[in-house]
Amino acid sequence: MTVRISSTTDTVDTRRDSVSVIRTIDGFHQDELGDWVVELSCLHSQHMRHQPPFRDRAWVLTAAGRAEHVGTTIDCPLCDRGEIPAGLAVVRTIGPFDDATLPAGLRRDHRVAGGVWALLRVLDGAVRFTMATDPPVDRALAAGDTQTIPPDVLHSVRPRGPARVTIDFMTRVNG
Repeated sequence: MTVRISSTTDTVDTRRDSVSVIRTIDGFHQDELGDWVVELSCLHSQHMRHQPPFRDRAWVLTAAGRAEHVGTTIDCPLCDRGEIPAGLAVVRTIGPFDDATLPAGLRRDHRVAGGVWALLRVLDGAVRFTMATDPPVDRALAAGDTQTIPPDVLHSVRPRGPARVTIDFMTRVNG
């Protein structure tokens, strides 16, 4: 995953909405109206339309053009906002962990695997959640709070005193 910052010649825009999470195009399908939709490595989908003069994407109209773009990258604003893709199912839940049993690997920077989203749930107490985006996410989460975690983004969880958490892992399930 790559994160890009919008900037002018003299300043860097550090507002959260200026950060773009870049994802790989894995494939294409057509929606019910026949418009082309890209399938991204993060499991999100985005319409990819040829609408001259606003969007010059004639390549999307041919099989060869679409094939040339598989493996290229585009911005995913849904990942920027931490929106979980539609159609995911929880395939595994870990925890509950408390401040004494939370594994060391979760306390240091680590990533959720590609194609997998996570949902951190704080059951009791409070934790500090950080995510290595630019600008970085650094949140204090309390009992009842949740935090979505996109695939391939460095993050960590650190208890702030007594706390209990679980983590749900979600992906697409065939069938």
